[in-house]
Amino acid sequence: MNPTHASHRDQWARLRFLIVGHLLAEPPEHGALFKSLTELASKTWRHPLNGEPITFGVSTLERWYYKALKAHDPVNTLKNRLGSHYGTFPSLSIEVRDQLVGQYLEHPGWTMKLHHDNLISLNRASGRVVPSYPTVRRFLKARGLFRKARPKRQTAGAIAALERLEQREVRSYEVEHVAALWHLDFHVGSRQILNRSGEWVTPKLLGILDDRSRLVCHLQWYGDETAESLIHGLSQAIMKRGLPRALMTDNGAAMVAGETVQGLNDLGILHQRTLPYSAYQNGKQEFLWTRVESRLMPMLESEEHLTLKDLNLATQAWVEQEYNRTVHSEIKTTPLARYLEGPGVSRPSPSMEAIAGAFRLRVARKQRRSDGTVSLEGGRFEIPSRYRNFAIVHLRYARWDLSRVDLVDPRSGEVLCSIRPLDKTAHASGVRKRMASQGPSLLSPPATGMAPLLKELIADYAASGLPPAYIPTHDEDFE
Repeated sequence: MNPTHASHRDQWARLRFLIVGHLLAEPPEHGALFKSLTELASKTWRHPLNGEPITFGVSTLERWYYKALKAHDPVNTLKNRLGSHYGTFPSLSIEVRDQLVGQYLEHPGWTMKLHHDNLISLNRASGRVVPSYPTVRRFLKARGLFRKARPKRQTAGAIAALERLEQREVRSYEVEHVAALWHLDFHVGSRQILNRSGEWVTPKLLGILDDRSRLVCHLQWYGDETAESLIHGLSQAIMKRGLPRALMTDNGAAMVAGETVQGLNDLGILHQRTLPYSAYQNGKQEFLWTRVESRLMPMLESEEHLTLKDLNLATQAWVEQEYNRTVHSEIKTTPLARYLEGPGVSRPSPSMEAIAGAFRLRVARKQRRSDGTVSLEGGRFEIPSRYRNFAIVHLRYARWDLSRVDLVDPRSGEVLCSIRPLDKTAHASGVRKRMASQGPSLLSPPATGMAPLLKELIADYAASGLPPAYIPTHDEDFE
């Protein structure tokens, strides 16, 4: 790499100090300075930048000697002087400078060479002098006017994210405890595989990474990037490593799906999402994806008939036997060793059934009183007759698995029973189950006579001494 302008000055200063430094350590006797400088002038030195042989005159060496002798910091005073116009760009007139800045504000995505070419075209008619391309480039760099990529989507969120990235500092971070924060993301594979339907598909790699230790909690390839695949992989990570305290994801559809959000909430995992269009906040996984593409995938280049099963088998062996056991350049140890060192805040993993039960939607549906069914995902499900008094029923289910739909208590979340889809074919036989009893039968109520309230009213009316309110008929007299 070519040295920078500042390093040029440093290298020249070190060479000059090397030449005259011993005269400062052992000052020559009175009248012997010229002889010492003549001896130094007769020697050949190596150029500090290109290594070519070089010599210096006595007057030059004398000037260096007296500058270093009088200075408190001799090395610094022997550096090349900065030009009086350094950083002022005198060849760039005020008019051309304003044009260049205005052009940048209008087109921040242009390259510096494109800015220079358009600046020449803009001033060709007026005759203004446009300096060379290196001068324009130095000016843009000195003012921090670097090329800025336009967001792929010109939405308000994308533009706001770009402005935030330009105005806010980006800093690396690391939590203090193992399992305090996991990172989760999908990576699009660089190679297509052949599925069972005979189609070429691009697999998606789900990776779950512990922030402190960089341990890969789980790594698995899928044919899609859905909430079902995400929960399938996350459930395995939890069973392997325990429950984390927080999980960071981006704002993809699978990450914000109702099943994902509800499951994390039920398991007590704080869901931290990156800001929109700010994937760099979850950047630790980029190192993992780089290792996957530079280490794992090249070892599968000669495998012509690569299937999803083969890919996952190789990935599991690689991540457990190599990645988690290889010294990480940043933490200076292996992810597995740091994971075991702790300190950790993980919690024991629930059972697989409990994990699967957590990652499900919770919805409310109105029960049809006519046949005791509810509508769910375009179908109808039967509610047991013992719960027919529930006007609103609360259900838990995952949209990709309607074989398990549970009726739950809305207050405690306890599962009351499982419900099944309506089987119209079975009901066509005409056989009907007896409805579960919910209290005394209303078909044959016991004979208890006149109601107590009416008896009380008649007695009060008779005790009032008022005349009868009506004249009885002959039939009433007969009775």
